[in-house]
Amino acid sequence: MCDSCGCDLTTNHHSHKTTAQVIDVHQSLLAANDAIAAGNKAHFEALGIVAINMISSPGSGKTTLLEKTIERLQGQIKIGVIEGDIETDRDAQRIRAKGVPVVQMTTGGACHLDAAQIHKGLHLLEQEPGGDQLDLLFIENVGNLVCPATFDLGEHQRVVLVSVPEGPDKPAKYPKAFISSQLFVITKTDLLPYFDFPVAEATADALHLNPRLQIMALSAVSGEGFEAWLDYLRDITKNQQG
Repeated sequence: MCDSCGCDLTTNHHSHKTTAQVIDVHQSLLAANDAIAAGNKAHFEALGIVAINMISSPGSGKTTLLEKTIERLQGQIKIGVIEGDIETDRDAQRIRAKGVPVVQMTTGGACHLDAAQIHKGLHLLEQEPGGDQLDLLFIENVGNLVCPATFDLGEHQRVVLVSVPEGPDKPAKYPKAFISSQLFVITKTDLLPYFDFPVAEATADALHLNPRLQIMALSAVSGEGFEAWLDYLRDITKNQQG
């Protein structure tokens, strides 16, 4: 697992690490991250930017959702994107083709973005054309439902996505991702006729973990449910600017 988030700091019969040492290292790591995250949030608010941290498993459709969102909100909301991936800038290239400022943060093996990377990414984004005049910043985190749920980036909203082909059991299997989020988006609903994905089951499991969680289902392909997503983005941006 990832040595930057502490998830490889386990105690076993072949290790000389103690439980106390593991806890101290992990808590220290998170405390340092949280301090930077608080600075990030203050920076976002000073600039009038709403930041959304998008977390999901690989292949949930985050990048496609962003592409369609940028197309639909063009001329309404100024959008920027920080892309997180272990390797390659392929997703950033797709977003750049939509005409919005984007910065790729390549983690080189780490399973998540951290607050320090977002601090750096925001300053790089400000150097891109239009990157210093944003209303809305999307942070597309590394595809993973474990590590990204632990690290605050200074975002205003955390959105967890699960696609229909993944199955409905993700809230039960990865509870922290849902407990720490404000919005749960079920994606690729155009595939519901072809997969066993009882929406009510996934919704019930998620609300059991987090009764305040907002939930929506949509398809970036068919457009089903997409207006609710756009209204959510319009509302949070308007509230921040108001």
